[in-house]
Amino acid sequence: MIRTLIVDDDFRVAAVHAGFVEEVPGFAVAGTAHTAAEARARIRELSPDLVLLDVYLPDESGLSLLAESQIDAIILSAATDTRSVGTAIRAGALNYLVKPFTTRQFADRLTSYARYRQFLAEERNLGQADIDRAFRLPHDQDRAVTPKGQSSATARLVSERLREAGCPLSAAEVAGELGVARATAQRYLTALAESGVVDMRLRYGATGRPEHEYSWRATPGEGV
Repeated sequence: MIRTLIVDDDFRVAAVHAGFVEEVPGFAVAGTAHTAAEARARIRELSPDLVLLDVYLPDESGLSLLAESQIDAIILSAATDTRSVGTAIRAGALNYLVKPFTTRQFADRLTSYARYRQFLAEERNLGQADIDRAFRLPHDQDRAVTPKGQSSATARLVSERLREAGCPLSAAEVAGELGVARATAQRYLTALAESGVVDMRLRYGATGRPEHEYSWRATPGEGV
């Protein structure tokens, strides 16, 4: 099993990612951390094989943790600026997945990492073709984060609104609060529901047809 440490400042997001990890064959959650300091302690304590690391941590950037660690790491973050991406690459991140993402995108990257890890598990000399393959393997199944025709910035706004709401919202309510068309809000909410990041259910009113409402996925015992 590939023992995985999840580092994210939001305990709810960390719990969602933990659920995603447990669904991928060959992976197990070793633990979670919500600050850089806690992550350092957990790395020393648990010696994980892989760290899923957020950039935005409350005490310091996750990228500083990446730079000092010798453990394999994949970035899971909303940070899309060139400085963060460039720093992550220079510090040795094996992949970089932008939030929000789908369970399939997440699973594909973990599967690619597992193949990369297996490829390098045996001590041997590699030819140039093998070395080229080793560099490609972590990205072998990368997929676009945002569905065609969608903006990652808008996807983040919709996600953040649901996380902050504290109650389920309909597409019309999200559209009104963000100043976008209802159809646009509906498209992004549907993508988030398909990814497993949010829960979707029907809202029944006194009259008229029921409508879908969406809420940020709760952790076990937290309720919806």
